Amino acid sequence: MKKLLIATTALVATAGMAAADITITGHAAAGIHSGLDDVTTTTNTTDVAADGIYSNAGVDFTMTGATDNGISFSASVNIDAGTEIDSGDFEFDGADGGTAGLGAVSMTGSFGTLTFDNGGIDNLYNGDFTSADVSYSTTVGAVSLSVAHDTSTAADANSMSAGYAASGMTFTLAASEAAAGTSSSLTVAYALNDTVSVTGKTDQVAGAESVQTITASTTLNGVSVAVSSANNSTWDVDLGYTAGGFALTYGVDETDGWTATATAALGGGATFAAGVDNNDSTYAGVSFAF
Repeated sequence: MKKLLIATTALVATAGMAAADITITGHAAAGIHSGLDDVTTTTNTTDVAADGIYSNAGVDFTMTGATDNGISFSASVNIDAGTEIDSGDFEFDGADGGTAGLGAVSMTGSFGTLTFDNGGIDNLYNGDFTSADVSYSTTVGAVSLSVAHDTSTAADANSMSAGYAASGMTFTLAASEAAAGTSSSLTVAYALNDTVSVTGKTDQVAGAESVQTITASTTLNGVSVAVSSANNSTWDVDLGYTAGGFALTYGVDETDGWTATATAALGGGATFAAGVDNNDSTYAGVSFAF
């Protein structure tokens, strides 16, 4: 993504502040879609299909700097307008507000990283849970730790994660409060070699039976294969192929639901993308990065 550096000299507000930079980036997208789930309209809690075109554009301002005592800080503001789709979930997200939005404000130093983002921080256990307003992350020896908190009275307002890696193995523990208790997951990943890895996960949602999942994946000469199976009779097979700036993906699960996507880099920051799934939902369009 090309970046236009607007300020490279000191913007000194107090004696304790060092130079601050402002970077501006832009993005745009346009295309057609048919049969996507319209998440802006529901009928008896069931999404209805949306057909038409989408087009959107936005500008992102990122401000970074550092204090004289070594604390780095950053903040972001974005302006977006138009209509958007979620190609990953085959959903029509509808119209953007067309107003400026404040992103995360963070501070990083020897103490770790403190981030403020009102309702913009994913729950560390499950992104579908209540989003957090503030998070803190640090490293203690070889262990990475993060906690997140939402200031509302939601039952799942607090979440945490911890990670550790050694000798090709990675351990990740995540947990969140919930109305029925505490939900938690433990993931262990092991890289057998440069092309093959195996992952095991146990997930205990509060008030439900735990689910154990095994996933094996390999990548060789641009071809990727990932197969997963769980003890609740669910499974997934994902195939991929990349060559140069071109990529194809295909995925299928135990319900015979499948998705197929294609992307191609057009150069100059432009990318073509198209997709189709078993529900005859389709999209095709071009995105741009400035």
